[in-house]
Amino acid sequence: MTDKKKLIVNLFEMNTVSHITHGLWRLPGNRRHEFNDIEYWTELAQILEDGSFDGVFLADVVGAYDTFRDGPETAIREGLQIPSNDPLLVIPAMAAVTKHLGFGATFSTTYEPPFAFARRMSTLDHLTKGRVGWNIVTSYLPNAAQNFGLEGEIPKAERYRKADEYLHVLYKLWEGSWDDDAIVRDVENAVYTDPAKVRYINHVGEHFKVKGPHLSSPSLQRTPVLFQATGSADGIAFAGRHAELVFTGGNTREDFQRNAQEMRDAAVSQGRGSGDIKFIVQAGVIVGRTEEEAADKLKTYQDFKSLDGILAHSSMPIDLTAYPDETPVDDIAAQQSDPAVLARLMGFAGLTAGEALARIRNGREGRFFVAGTPKVVADEIEKWLDEDGVDGINLRQYHSFDTARDFAELVIPELRKRGRIREDGEPTTLRNRLFGRGDRLPDTHQGTRYRGGANL
Repeated sequence: MTDKKKLIVNLFEMNTVSHITHGLWRLPGNRRHEFNDIEYWTELAQILEDGSFDGVFLADVVGAYDTFRDGPETAIREGLQIPSNDPLLVIPAMAAVTKHLGFGATFSTTYEPPFAFARRMSTLDHLTKGRVGWNIVTSYLPNAAQNFGLEGEIPKAERYRKADEYLHVLYKLWEGSWDDDAIVRDVENAVYTDPAKVRYINHVGEHFKVKGPHLSSPSLQRTPVLFQATGSADGIAFAGRHAELVFTGGNTREDFQRNAQEMRDAAVSQGRGSGDIKFIVQAGVIVGRTEEEAADKLKTYQDFKSLDGILAHSSMPIDLTAYPDETPVDDIAAQQSDPAVLARLMGFAGLTAGEALARIRNGREGRFFVAGTPKVVADEIEKWLDEDGVDGINLRQYHSFDTARDFAELVIPELRKRGRIREDGEPTTLRNRLFGRGDRLPDTHQGTRYRGGANL
């Protein structure tokens, strides 16, 4: 009898007040405002560890959302991902109070050089005993580019070319610069590391020039688990070359399956296996002990939802709230000449401004959303696993810490009864937990071509 597919369960988090649940920081009892406190992160980590979560997925941006209403004021007022702090720095605190929980942290390849980042990730992999992953992004906010001395965004295709070289620099440092047995700790002969087993990488490329050697010794995973969030053509090709766990989605089952298959095909074209990439989706789960309790929670969350926050987060280039609700969107579009504005309005053709705003406000609760009792929720999640083909979820957090607690206390036991949850045994690396194939990159991954100092 074939084992049932196990669900990868991550909590979707960010080191900020308002991440993706716009306006819900105002909910009674919500502790989002405590994100500056280390106790917030250690308590959350313990809840997730006790609840058999596989990991916490930490989002990040390095700029402000300042397109909507031509400035950052809406985002600032809403607390929308500003103020926000570095996601990497909370990981050691969470790791110190857990043994199994994994950590996926977002970091951009576009603005900061690879050498320093390589050491930071190796340090985290050492401190967590191999429980860290990296969510590779290229950054998309114009303000992010301006924060690093550029006039505007680098075109997407160019960002991905730069990211590709960035990854190869990292592979050379993580996989090729040190041999596994370089550290000998020979007290008698006063040799800590054998110099013959540590080498320069001497990388010279279009964007980077890095001599090496890597400053950190090999960690348990060497290369952290490689996450990526994408659905674009450039991103899909990049995922085929590099990603191990892809955060993607789709408005329908067919959308998701098409995205996933394109990435599998891209991986196979690079000499990898079709099963070398797993797929997670952002999921909204609202669970109650009764249907009435779940419905009450859903209504509360909907009542507190902020339309302004959603519009700012989506970088909406036109303010539909400035028009009377009955104004046809087609009439608004007829007055516009900016291609970016026209492109966004095209999706609301035939609607009024009020109808378009209602669709935007309610747009989050799509294919991967469920509200109900533990049985209802578990039934739907099993459909996502078996019919849609997802491997896991990034759980959208409506309330800190009620969302995580509800899932841990009500949904996890139901999924466990159905054989859908990994049982914690001896602590292991994140890669081995997710794939069950050891701590290191599989031999088919191009990052391994630098092992032993080859191809440097």
